[in-house]
Amino acid sequence: MKAIMRRRFIPNYYQRDLNKKLQTLTQGNKNVEDYHKEMEIAMIRANVEEDRKATMERFLAEIANVVKLQHYVELTNMVHMAIKGGKAA
Repeated sequence: MKAIMRRRFIPNYYQRDLNKKLQTLTQGNKNVEDYHKEMEIAMIRANVEEDRKATMERFLAEIANVVKLQHYVELTNMVHMAIKGGKAA
């Protein structure tokens, strides 16, 4: 039923627009927490399933000036370091 409703009411270009929004997402004037939350929401909406390292690279691409290039095992650690670095700057 859900698939039928999607085909009926969601335009064909919707998924393409979601993917484009995710690919062009930038931090801009948002703080790190807001940027991280927006990235997670965009990934869920676009139904993107990628490994942890790819997600960390996607996130790090925008905040590399705040987070020093260190080895991070989890995205949450990277977010916390970026928040700490942003407050120190």
